[in-house]
Amino acid sequence: MNRRLFKSLPFQLMVAALFAWGLASLLPLQPSFEHSTTFKLLMLTKTTYIGLLKMLVGIVVLFSLLQGITSIGSTSRLKTLGYKTIAFYSLTSTLAICLGLGVSLAIPKWPHLIDIAQVTIGSHIQLIDNSASSGGAIAEKLFSMALVNPFQALATTNLLAIVVFSLLLGIALLASLPPKHPVFELISGLNIAINRVVSAIIKLAPLAVFAIVFQFTAQSGNSIFGELALFALLVFSLTLVHGGIVLPLLAKLFTGIKYSTLFRALSAPMAMAFATSSSSATLPLSLQTAQEDLGISQPTSSMVLPLGSIMNMDGTALFEGVAAIFLAQLYGIELGTSGLIMIFIMAMVSSIGAPGMPSGSMSGMQLVLLAVGIPLEAIAILLIIERPLDTFRTAVNVEGDLIAALVVDKWQSQSTKV
Repeated sequence: MNRRLFKSLPFQLMVAALFAWGLASLLPLQPSFEHSTTFKLLMLTKTTYIGLLKMLVGIVVLFSLLQGITSIGSTSRLKTLGYKTIAFYSLTSTLAICLGLGVSLAIPKWPHLIDIAQVTIGSHIQLIDNSASSGGAIAEKLFSMALVNPFQALATTNLLAIVVFSLLLGIALLASLPPKHPVFELISGLNIAINRVVSAIIKLAPLAVFAIVFQFTAQSGNSIFGELALFALLVFSLTLVHGGIVLPLLAKLFTGIKYSTLFRALSAPMAMAFATSSSSATLPLSLQTAQEDLGISQPTSSMVLPLGSIMNMDGTALFEGVAAIFLAQLYGIELGTSGLIMIFIMAMVSSIGAPGMPSGSMSGMQLVLLAVGIPLEAIAILLIIERPLDTFRTAVNVEGDLIAALVVDKWQSQSTKV
């Protein structure tokens, strides 16, 4: 039991963060310490970890989105069940992001605790100029950044262009090739391999977290941990509102199902999702629940639920929107109207491509941070509390998948009668 606990990444991250906080708080650090060899080695650890993440972020986005699109199976399925499914998924993700951004902007600002001038690794990519906040200027800038050579986009980490190219290529492959074509197997295999590389890099996270928390504590004191606890409480509360009120209300409006019947059916798959932090691992139980407890037809459930385990991440979208506001204010970055639009777009897109596995949202979180100029090292702050929040929002993701299947099945039966 103890050996398993010590090997647990969340436990290692917590120990690294607490150890770094304790050292930085207790040691009498002099201003000259930042020029010492020890401090430079710590910053080298941070630079290496963030550099590895930046090296892979474009490839991760490209193949995750290609995997999500090509998993639909065929354009005919996309035209029938697919467009209804994607429409409902888009609705729930939009509501989740709007809830997160709306509340984050309504509450008092988070304090500016970190000087961005002291950040050694940042993003040179800024997709939108914050001074150009008019609708026409935003649209012009979006199109100019999105429609570029895909190889240039990968080389310069232009994530918006990578997303657009992935969508176009995925749809073209789906329309041009038969379902069992080797290209789809190649994309799936490459996606698995890339995720394995990302998982290996994540294992280095405790060292990076130690270095980054040590730096943050030395520069901003202990207040960052108090703000982090409040942030976690905010995300938990908003996810609870979305999963406990918004999604069940949509199910009631579109299908008329009773709340008691709905939650009785959803309890088992949501509990498994909470325990495993993986919507993909919960998929077999979700399929059984959909067909046996909710009376959803086999064709609908077999299409909507697998697609949802890849493309429908309401809890992840909400988390990424709130996290972007939190980190931007922590770094003193003014977002403006254009920055908020970019957060909305990238939170929507990255939630579609997020892997259905524990902490899968961290790959998509990079996309959101880079889009508005937040340093990638800020991910280390989120890693301290991300895993406990991940278990809860994964349960909400699975709830959203099952409710989507229920609603789409209702729409299908109505269209058949007509």
